[in-house]
Amino acid sequence: MGAKTGLLVYADGCVPDLLRQVGTADRGQTSTMMRRLYPGCDVEECEGSDLYEGVYPSDGTAYAASWPGVEIVCDRRVMIDYPSQLPEHLVAASSGRRLVLHAMHSVVDWLAFGVWEDGRLIRSLSLSPDHGIIENIGEPLAFELPYWAGHRPADVVPWPGEEEEPYALPFHPLELGEDALRALCGFIQEGMPEPEDVDAENIELHGFLVRDPNGPDLAEKEAERRQLMEAMGPPRFYTMGPDGLLIEQNSP
Repeated sequence: MGAKTGLLVYADGCVPDLLRQVGTADRGQTSTMMRRLYPGCDVEECEGSDLYEGVYPSDGTAYAASWPGVEIVCDRRVMIDYPSQLPEHLVAASSGRRLVLHAMHSVVDWLAFGVWEDGRLIRSLSLSPDHGIIENIGEPLAFELPYWAGHRPADVVPWPGEEEEPYALPFHPLELGEDALRALCGFIQEGMPEPEDVDAENIELHGFLVRDPNGPDLAEKEAERRQLMEAMGPPRFYTMGPDGLLIEQNSP
């Protein structure tokens, strides 16, 4: 699994139903929404993306669209461990509407999602194998029930040299993450699409560079990232052995 998301959706009703009906989002209306949701930030238009490719933008970039009845923002800044701590002004913008937050990161098997109705949090879940259940507020939603009932156990292959131990959670967060994305937003990132899924690749999003004048400098963050990459060793390649374990191969 390699899916990553940082997604907010504001909707006047069922998100999947509304997304199946959208056309081209008005750029001016979307720009107005972005400036309302990012007060005090410099917001500049840039190249856009689509709802499938754009759910995990690069740092400092957001992809967004505003249609009558439904609005979307894709931004890494909403990938927070505690959905209940989503900034108050973002929650307030959902007054009279449904708000969905969906965030997951495949590198650490982390998933978080939250659902608000008219500004009231009705469900929040955040978990990863390293940190366990980080937040669990409200009653599980219908798509979660098979996981909590033990019907979707994690099936994880151990890394070479590691003993085969039970997965730290009763199910895999990314598998639940895909079901959450489909149930809450109507599409998935990985797995077999279903006929009724939203065609996320054909939903265009406008691009925006968003800079907080009081936040960290992006150039400094990029330089730090490059230093970390240079300090890493050469890549390691694995293949699946006849016993189902991973075997390290020589680099090509």
